[in-house]
This record gives sequence, structure tokens and C-alpha cells, in this order.
Amino acid sequence: MSVRILVMAKAPVPGRVKTRLCPPWTPEQAAGLAAAALADTLDVVTGSAAAERVLVVDGSYPAPPGWRTSSQRGGPLGERLANAFADHDAPALLIGMDTPQLTAATLDQAMWSLTRADAVLGPAADGGWWLLGLRRREYAEVLRDIPTSTPETGAMTLEALRRQGLRVTALPVLRDVDTADDAYAVAGGCPPRSRFARAVAAAR
Repeated sequence: MSVRILVMAKAPVPGRVKTRLCPPWTPEQAAGLAAAALADTLDVVTGSAAAERVLVVDGSYPAPPGWRTSSQRGGPLGERLANAFADHDAPALLIGMDTPQLTAATLDQAMWSLTRADAVLGPAADGGWWLLGLRRREYAEVLRDIPTSTPETGAMTLEALRRQGLRVTALPVLRDVDTADDAYAVAGGCPPRSRFARAVAAAR
């Protein structure tokens, strides 16, 4: 089964991304950290076995060679997530730009798991989720009614998928980057030559 990967991202413009990193960092530094995290994420997805790679972006950002680009549409995040699935053929994995410690091997495992389940869900340490994979794009309609960025978002997503009778496989928990503490912790778990780890070290 061929699986595509969708990367939901926001163009790293100062004052529009990673505002919870300010303070201790300036909006310009926070945007630099966001740009580094996004670049690392795109590299990892490029190195995965995905059949297709799509950057679903809010704003303007150049996708790597061999990628497709589409615009986010909708208002609240839950609506934009559901629309990202609706706008692209399934099966698909959707990730964000906040887990630069992610590896291609983890993505490949997620794609393999999706061939044996209806959905895969990667819980985030803060109670949200860092990856959602769906065999059919209509399953994503539940996202429109789930509050995002809460400690219960992941659990509510899992419950909503199971209420549809779907078989859901859980992936490892990852920490995403929302605060400075998150940034330091995630940078420590990034692979060698990580742009994000270097950016965090330079911003200290």
C-alpha cells in the first residue's frame, strides 16, 4: 500500500510562529528555530519511504525538490487538519513541524503500521498528538469537532476514531516544541547535524 506524508507547516515569519518561545527568545530567534525545525522535518520526510510528500503550508515556503505544495484552508486548526486530509488522497500520514527529533525509520514504521490498521496515532507528551495516519480521508472529519492544543486533544482524537469502529495503532510518544524547556529537551534528542539543535545552541 502506497502512503503519502503531509507536513502541516506555517511559514517561519517573526511574530507569527513559535510565539510561546518569546521570552526567552526574540520573535526573530523564535522564527529561526521554527525554520530549523521545519528544515529538519522536511529532510526526514524526504528520506522516508513515502510514496508522495506534500507540504501543506500557511503562508509561503519553498518545498524541496520532488515535493508538492498546497495551501492550508479553513479557520480553526481542527478544520485545517481535516481539510488537509480531504484535499489529498489517502492513505496518508500527517505531521507538523514541531518534532525535529523525528527519524525516517519512525515514519516508515508508522506507514507499515497503517497497512495493518485503519488509523495510527502518535501521542505527544503534552497530551496532543504529533502524527495521525488514516487509511481513508473521510475518517478525518472527526477532527473538526475536537479542540486542539489541550491536554486532552490526543485522548479525544483516539476516542473519536474508535467511536467510528476504527482499529487504531499507537506510536511512540514524542515531545513537541512549544516552550523553551521543550526546545532544550528536544534539541538534546536530535540526530547529529540537526539544524534545530544547532539553532537552539546558538540562541542560548
